[in-house]
Amino acid sequence: MLLGLLGMVMVLSSSSVSDLRDYDDAWYHLRRQVVWVAFGLAGLFTTLRFDYRRLRSLARPGLILAVVLLVLVLIPGVGIRVNGSVRWLGMGGVTFQPSEFAKLAVILFGANLLANRSSGTTRLTLWPMLVVLLVVGGLVFREPDLGTAVVLAAIVASLLFFAGLRLDALLVTGSVGLGLVAGMSMSASYRRDRLFSLFDPWNDPLNTGWQTIQAGVAISSGGLWGAGLGASRAKWGFLPFAQTDFIFAIVAEELGFLAAMAVILAYLALGVAGLSTALRAPDRFGQLLAAGITSWILIQAFVNIGAVLGLLPITGVPLPFVSYGGSSTILSLTAFGILLNIARQTP
Repeated sequence: MLLGLLGMVMVLSSSSVSDLRDYDDAWYHLRRQVVWVAFGLAGLFTTLRFDYRRLRSLARPGLILAVVLLVLVLIPGVGIRVNGSVRWLGMGGVTFQPSEFAKLAVILFGANLLANRSSGTTRLTLWPMLVVLLVVGGLVFREPDLGTAVVLAAIVASLLFFAGLRLDALLVTGSVGLGLVAGMSMSASYRRDRLFSLFDPWNDPLNTGWQTIQAGVAISSGGLWGAGLGASRAKWGFLPFAQTDFIFAIVAEELGFLAAMAVILAYLALGVAGLSTALRAPDRFGQLLAAGITSWILIQAFVNIGAVLGLLPITGVPLPFVSYGGSSTILSLTAFGILLNIARQTP
């Protein structure tokens, strides 16, 4: 709840200048975010009261629905193109990002599959999960959205690890996967330029290195205590997507290093609580489901913050509970309700 409240405050602060310029309404993004949080909380309280064991019957239909939605996104005239990517479906002015739903669908399907099968049999555990990843991750990559595809791969790897897959099989598969990611990163010029800008953003400071440089300026300007809430300079047109992918930079600039560290510690606390829940869950399905949801939140936070700090390539992955975004907010809170449901039933 604290991360969600911080997110709404920072969405208002980071988007108010551009909203006033583009919509003549400084509250435009905040109003929408409040609606998304309300829907997300409705999802959270629903899954909190809905016994998580009953979700097993939805594992396969949920995965099928996710694949269908991801296919629809790629159909010309159906998917909505924004900033060069086709990631959204829309109806009546409301847009939805199927890849966010796909993360939860893959976790639910994987937890159900791996809970029923021996971890020592790679033919019955590793290969089915790789097929699922190939289909779902491949469709997401085609949007194109390499960042979310990598997050999906990391979620699947986490599920296999917690399910007890042999370490040698996991290491070999991971090595092959890293090679594929490297190849996909080099397969398009814009991804290649973005990857190279990670090592030297000043090589192209007005294009591929712009966001990394501006995020660094914002973070360093915050100092220990911050410039003050609402006093960010980066949000005045210098840092694109300040309310979504780079909201952590605005937190560090306005509230300072201590607040930025508090956000990181909050995710670590969620991780400790989530993994503790997974270890104490009453059944194997609950253990894997809790581990998968916790891994999703931590991996996505790690990728987002790493990109903002210039340690990882920019991927467009939102910061859970904090970044602006309807699909991400609703699905993250709904998934967290499942985690809380499992925690309530731990001995």
